[in-house]
Amino acid sequence: MSQDIKTRVNNLNWESIQEALDKQGFAKLPAILTKEECEFFIELYSEEEPYRTTINMTKYRFGNGEYKYFSYPLPEIIQSLRESFYLELAKTANRWLGYLKKTEQFPDDLQDFLTTCEEDEQTRPTPLILKYETGGFNCLHQDLYGEIFFPFQVVIALNQRDKDFCGGESLFVEQIPRAQSRGHAITLEQGSALIFPTNHRPVLGKRGYHKHTIRHGVSTVTSGERYGLGIIFHDSK
Repeated sequence: MSQDIKTRVNNLNWESIQEALDKQGFAKLPAILTKEECEFFIELYSEEEPYRTTINMTKYRFGNGEYKYFSYPLPEIIQSLRESFYLELAKTANRWLGYLKKTEQFPDDLQDFLTTCEEDEQTRPTPLILKYETGGFNCLHQDLYGEIFFPFQVVIALNQRDKDFCGGESLFVEQIPRAQSRGHAITLEQGSALIFPTNHRPVLGKRGYHKHTIRHGVSTVTSGERYGLGIIFHDSK
């Protein structure tokens, strides 16, 4: 299974993905997970063993819904997704650092990056499953978890929009310096994925590259239940 996941990620059109990330800051991907794999994760949501923490979003005023962080060791599929996506996205991350004239570089291997997180006392895994029922939503936010963070994350839709749920679009608000903010609302089909910035993205202006801060969230689910799988690469304190 792990090799199959790695092959799927490797076979994506990464040239087109890299171009989309540079041009608009995010990239929609075709289906990465099968219908059966998506249903496996939805069923897994009701179990206790794979998770370290459950968050009631209303309690913390994060929105209206619930999510669960996986514990180590991660399920095989999630570990493979995390490792495979990191290999490609580290290339983009380092290119973006170059645009901003930063000298530091992200390591090529996920485990080396997690060692850096560990040195900053960030040792808790951050991949998660999110569940929203009718009326659920997620406020605009950033998933940083500490001083060390990877500039991209991935979300995968686990069930089918307009069949299992309505509404619940992925939202992004891009803060443009000295201008009004720009919003994006993005829909995904079951098993398909979205890559987006964790904190900011570089944008070319008249005087070179500058940062646009990005926050993300989920619009109100108007009916049904929406499940999503989040792949975050840095660990949490």
